[in-house]
Amino acid sequence: MTTTPERVPDEAVGDERTGSVADTDTALSVRNLTKTFGDGDEVVRAVDDVSLEVEPGTVVGVLGPNGAGKTTLIKSVLGLVIADAGDVRLAGVDVYADPRAAYGRVGAMLEGARNVYWKLTVRENLEYFAAIGGESPGPLSERHDDLLEQLSLTEKADAPVNDLSRGQKQKVSLACALARNVEVAFLDEPTLGLDVESSVDLRREIRRLAEQEEMTIILSSHDMDVVQEVCDRVVIMNDGEVVADDAVSDLIDVFRTFAYRVVVGADDRAAVLDEATRDRLRDAYGVEEFERHGDRTAFEVTLGEPERFYDLMDDLRAGGVTVHEVESVDPDLEEVFLELTGDAGEGEDAFGGDDR
Repeated sequence: MTTTPERVPDEAVGDERTGSVADTDTALSVRNLTKTFGDGDEVVRAVDDVSLEVEPGTVVGVLGPNGAGKTTLIKSVLGLVIADAGDVRLAGVDVYADPRAAYGRVGAMLEGARNVYWKLTVRENLEYFAAIGGESPGPLSERHDDLLEQLSLTEKADAPVNDLSRGQKQKVSLACALARNVEVAFLDEPTLGLDVESSVDLRREIRRLAEQEEMTIILSSHDMDVVQEVCDRVVIMNDGEVVADDAVSDLIDVFRTFAYRVVVGADDRAAVLDEATRDRLRDAYGVEEFERHGDRTAFEVTLGEPERFYDLMDDLRAGGVTVHEVESVDPDLEEVFLELTGDAGEGEDAFGGDDR
C-alpha cells in the first residue's frame, strides 16, 4: 500500500542556519527525509532524517558502504520511492506534490547502459528520451550534436546501440540523461565499465556541464578517484544517516596527520639503520616496517605533533644515518571514507555490491 509522506511545513523548509526558505535558487533541497522498510522487529531504517541542500552548478558525490541508504535516498529524491516523511524539492518544485513539474527539471542515469534502447541508434535514443521528457527533439538537435562530440560519439551517432562497446553504451546512457535542458542530473556509477580514455572524457564533460551550464550533478560512485577529481562536495552516508557533508579538500584536511615517508642511507652499508636505531624508531616513533633498497632504507612514520619531526631528525643523525628524502604522506578520500564509516580494514569489499 502506497502512502503519502508526511509533509514538512513550507516555513520549515530552508537553511537550518539562516532559516531562509528554499526557492528556485536552490537546485536540491532535502529536509528530514525518512524511509523505512518492513514492520515491527524487522523494520529497516534505510534513510534516517536526512537533510541537505545543493546549490546550482555544484557536483556532489554521494558515498556510502553497502546498505548505507544512498540508493534509497536518491530514489526517494526522484520520487521513485515514496518516503515516509520529509520534503524534497528540485529547483524549488515539490517532488511529491508536483512530480510532473519536478521531472521536467531532472535527468537520471540509474541503471547504466540498461537505461537505453539497444535496437535504436544513438541519435534516436537521444531524441526519444528528449520527447518523453516533454521536449521536442528538433530544437535540441544542436545540443545532441554537442553531447555526441563531447563524449566522442559523433561517428557512432547513426549506429544501433547494440553494436557499440560497453564503454560507448555507458556514454550513450549519460547522453540520454542529459538529452533535455535539465537543471539537475543524477548519475549512478557513470564510469562503470569505461576504459581510461572514456572515463577521462566523462569526467571532463561532468565538469564542463557544472562550470559552463551551471548544471547540478549528484554523482554516486565507488570510484574514489573520480569522486575526488570531479566533485566539489561529498556527502557520506552510513546506516541511513549523513555522517559527513563537506568539500573534498576540507574532509581530507580533517584527517590529515603529520605522516612522512623517510628514505635514509649511509656511506657504510652495514651502518644503514642498525638494529639499535631501528629499535629506537620502533619504540619512540611507532615505526612498524622498514624497506631495504640497495644501500638505502625507507620507512613511514606518523608523528603526534609537528615538533616531533625535529626529534626524529636528531635521532637519525645520532645513529649515523643520512636522510636522503622526506615526503609528506597525505590521506586520500578513500581513507577518509573508511575512517568515517568504520570500514577500515575491509578494503574494496566495503564499496562493492548493491546498496539498499
